[in-house]
Amino acid sequence: MRTVEAIIKDLKNIADDPKKAMADYKKETGKGAVGIMPVYCPEELVHAAGYLPMGMWGAQKKQISKARTYLPPFACSIMQSVMELELEGAYDDLEAVIFSVPCDTLKCMSQKWHGKAPVITFTHPQNRKIAKDAANVFCREEYAIVKEKLEDILDVRISTKALQNSIAVYNENRQACRDFCDVAADYASVIKPSDRHAVLKARWFMEKSKHTALVKELIEAVKAQPKTEFKGKKVVVTGITVEPYDVLDIFEENGFAIVADDLAQETRNFRQDVPVDADPLMALAKAWSDFDGCSLATDANKPKGQMIIDEVKKYGADAVVVCMMKFCDPEEFDYPILLQEFEAAGVRNLFIEIDQESTAFEQVKTRIQTFAEIL
Repeated sequence: MRTVEAIIKDLKNIADDPKKAMADYKKETGKGAVGIMPVYCPEELVHAAGYLPMGMWGAQKKQISKARTYLPPFACSIMQSVMELELEGAYDDLEAVIFSVPCDTLKCMSQKWHGKAPVITFTHPQNRKIAKDAANVFCREEYAIVKEKLEDILDVRISTKALQNSIAVYNENRQACRDFCDVAADYASVIKPSDRHAVLKARWFMEKSKHTALVKELIEAVKAQPKTEFKGKKVVVTGITVEPYDVLDIFEENGFAIVADDLAQETRNFRQDVPVDADPLMALAKAWSDFDGCSLATDANKPKGQMIIDEVKKYGADAVVVCMMKFCDPEEFDYPILLQEFEAAGVRNLFIEIDQESTAFEQVKTRIQTFAEIL
């Protein structure tokens, strides 16, 4: 059996070098990659075509300059860095780029894309709880358009059987990721915050069955370790993403373990399975209707706060850390609601800002240090 450190190193190497992961996949299969813009996309369609879905979550940039030509300075930090990378040619080797457009910035990005890869844009129905049947029909048709455009661009046929198989592969991966998160919470003294993130981030750049195999191997390796009591504080994090590693290292330095997350880049993408249905496109559509707990997925009942509070109780967490992506309007609009619900439930919480243009994290460090002392 390989060690925990060796398996995490493999996953971290993939998470840190998506370009190599894409090149390795093409060398192995002869097929390239399709870019997946944040936040929610029927990746199974790309997988069923035999191509590699590649998450596009930006990167830490010392300076955003070229992107300012197309986006205002107050556009979402992730979109700023993605646009900068696109203008630098980082995405030129992609076969296509798929955009969902749940926010104003993503709508603008889909219209201003200047890369070599053709753009496929689709819209999720947001009025999905009141008129569920109609929303499912609409969403299925949007996915059918994505399928048709992928088939045309990639010159392939995506069969019903292939798509059903891909949904099964993805559901197995979702379960493996959920299992890993539970194990990481149980072994908080073994899995540090940056390790947990690397394991989950790597799934954006790997064929999912291969990621599943590594995650299952890691789970067994972790369970073989002696379970020692974690003497620090346990937190649940919520937001779009918590990057870079510098921020995660600050959590570790101050004695925090991340025992659960409500992040768009992480758990929100594998929180639930896609249901079994004879029509796989309808199955994907139903999964969107059933999805809850994200500011980018409209629900007038606003269940997100209670979902996070339930996670705090389930994992015995000491607090919630709200990791607010700079200039993410939907998340910012929901924050006052979350704050009221946390305070009413007696859940201690901290707000920090995540900025992909930042290279210094002293403010975040000070806030987390102070919070640790308060706890």
